[in-house]
Amino acid sequence: MSDRRFSRIALLMGGPSAEREVSLVSGRECAAGLRAAGYEVIEIDAGPDLAEQLKSARPDAAFNALHGRWGEDGCVQGLLEWLRIPYSHSGVYASALAMDKARAKAVYMQAGIPVVAHLMAEAAQISAAHVMPPPYVVKPNNEGSSVGIHVVTTGANTPPQIAAKDAPHPLMVEEYVAGRELTVAVMGDRPLCVTEIIASGWYDYDAKYSIGGSRHVLPADLPPDITAACLEHALAAHQALGCRGISRSDFRFDDHTPGVGNGKLIILETNTQPGMTPTSLVPEQAAHLGISFPELVSWIVEDASLDR
Repeated sequence: MSDRRFSRIALLMGGPSAEREVSLVSGRECAAGLRAAGYEVIEIDAGPDLAEQLKSARPDAAFNALHGRWGEDGCVQGLLEWLRIPYSHSGVYASALAMDKARAKAVYMQAGIPVVAHLMAEAAQISAAHVMPPPYVVKPNNEGSSVGIHVVTTGANTPPQIAAKDAPHPLMVEEYVAGRELTVAVMGDRPLCVTEIIASGWYDYDAKYSIGGSRHVLPADLPPDITAACLEHALAAHQALGCRGISRSDFRFDDHTPGVGNGKLIILETNTQPGMTPTSLVPEQAAHLGISFPELVSWIVEDASLDR
């Protein structure tokens, strides 16, 4: 690459979040891809000594392959800003905003992107009585990869019992929208394509990261107007949140419930550091468009910068 800006890359992976194991797999894949593209890569398992490790490594840029809290919510981004090391993916503000589901939904609504009915509540309140009519979903306000989710089905007599001492607070409670699981990756200012995710049950952590846990159909077989809306909403979410580099927005499309016309499409959330494992959606969409994995990770790292 004649226009390459960086050569020595710190690959941040692992970390202390609930998504540590996924991040380690993402990190190994990205390190291999970057080496195949000709970069020198220093793999760093991000822990309390991360600043010291980065100072010792003296990288030109950092590829952030961390997932979940601390690595994806603006904290590591702030450290990299302080050390003046250009880094991949979104900056401090966009990372923190996208990780906070309630605030992200407020941004979506302001941008005209449809969201599901939702509210915030404490664990004790949720366990005492239904805080909205079933079916609904209870989830942490600042986790990813379907960590800590409770699905309350239609006709459930009792609410989920959530141990208050272990629960993050507050929790998000949102109406469960039946239908098809869709996702769109955005690369810079370009939405890639729409993938439909087909799982045998709830698209949980195992379905996302286990081989054979789900089946991906791309491009998704959808009405043209729904495909166009998904691409448009994903780009709008990326821009409204202030993301840079790669993001991936997830949607639910209900095309079966009577009385919803041609179908109800809502955005669920935007991931500012999507998975890069062998079963991950972003590399799959890029490959569908002829972008190899080394080309993809090379583009991501060359897009690295400090917050603007």
